[in-house]
Amino acid sequence: MKQKKPKNKFWHHNGLSLVALAIFLVTWVGQIYTGWHQHNEELTEKGAAALGLLQYLGTGHFIEATFENWESEFLQMGMFVLLTAFLYQKGSSESKDPDKDSADVDEEPQPVPDDAPWPVKRGGWVLKVYENSLSIALFGLFLFSFLLHWLGSWQNFNKQQSLDGKAGETAFQYLGNSKFWFESFQNWQSEFLSVFAMIVLTIFLRQKGSPQSKPVEAPDSQTGD
Repeated sequence: MKQKKPKNKFWHHNGLSLVALAIFLVTWVGQIYTGWHQHNEELTEKGAAALGLLQYLGTGHFIEATFENWESEFLQMGMFVLLTAFLYQKGSSESKDPDKDSADVDEEPQPVPDDAPWPVKRGGWVLKVYENSLSIALFGLFLFSFLLHWLGSWQNFNKQQSLDGKAGETAFQYLGNSKFWFESFQNWQSEFLSVFAMIVLTIFLRQKGSPQSKPVEAPDSQTGD
């Protein structure tokens, strides 16, 4: 029996990323709109002038709110990718099988297929970097977001201090401020809780059709998908 070709091949091949991107944009717009109103309420309560939407996008309030969340997401994903390279959880669909000597992802590409990415064909140090490029990219995005969270939180803190008639801090002084670290830790802990939940729940629970789940009929002891 011939497989039916999807009418819209682009959507069929990219639907997952497109829907995720659309949800991100809708929720980010929601965050911007509500954050703008909240910030203006805070400003007017303290006798300062309200800001226009475009002005708001340059404030520490917006930068902090955006990047403190992105920071935790990229840290979570980077750590998860790295830890699953050498740690195991028996029965989880998110883990390699601890009872097998090696998995496909551990093997060197020999021989190199014709359609392999160019770093694999190039070999040497380029291949070494490419072998770890996913975790490098995720940790790079984490560092970028962390720095912008620091900048935005510092700016917002000094703005609030100014409105209250108090002295501000330098950027490096603010790096030791408990407010900044509270913002980070409250996000980090929730991300690692969700990773823990995903690892453990996939041992016992199933979602038909999802590659993040084992097959419905698979035993709880089966590790990997």
